[in-house]
Amino acid sequence: MCNLYRMTKAPAEIARLFGARSASGANFAAEVYPGYPGLVVAEGETRIMTWGFPLVLKAKNGQPLRPKPVNNAREDKLGTSFWHPSFERRRCLIPVSAWAEAEGIKGQMTRTWYSLAGADVFAVAGLWRPTEEWGAAYSMVMVAGCPQMAEVHDRMPVVLRQENWEQWLAGTPAEAFALCQTCPDELAVDRTAERWGAGRSAATSG
Repeated sequence: MCNLYRMTKAPAEIARLFGARSASGANFAAEVYPGYPGLVVAEGETRIMTWGFPLVLKAKNGQPLRPKPVNNAREDKLGTSFWHPSFERRRCLIPVSAWAEAEGIKGQMTRTWYSLAGADVFAVAGLWRPTEEWGAAYSMVMVAGCPQMAEVHDRMPVVLRQENWEQWLAGTPAEAFALCQTCPDELAVDRTAERWGAGRSAATSG
């Protein structure tokens, strides 16, 4: 489950790298948390959306609680009603410089960052949809983790090679699902002393 990633490129540079129209007024932090804005490529342009589909739960008295961002979509759940409409019609690319996982014992966990070796930015498979709660929102598609992550986590984002970007965006659902594979490429691993909980927001996985 990915609850933090980093995107350090400027929106105009992302637009150039991804061959997309640049969104005006793009504003997001370099470290992106669930429930906060991030940059995606959708429908031929860069767009600012909220990371996580809103999940509305109810209290014991039946009153709706504050929505929780569902920021990860497991590939084996893409056929469910929560994800299926977006998977069929609204796929996007999420530009990422690195994503983080929590490593260590409970209460003392630190951030371990993963990125594509030799790449300043890469694309992760995403889904998006309009929402009443937050406007446009997106989520990150997850698959089984690669061997380099085995000691830390058993899931990882779907990392897309550039030659597969268009297939993810515009292919049939079957063609897109064929790309939901564990990344075979080498990852760069950066184990840090940064505390995991700093700035972390509540999130859930679908």
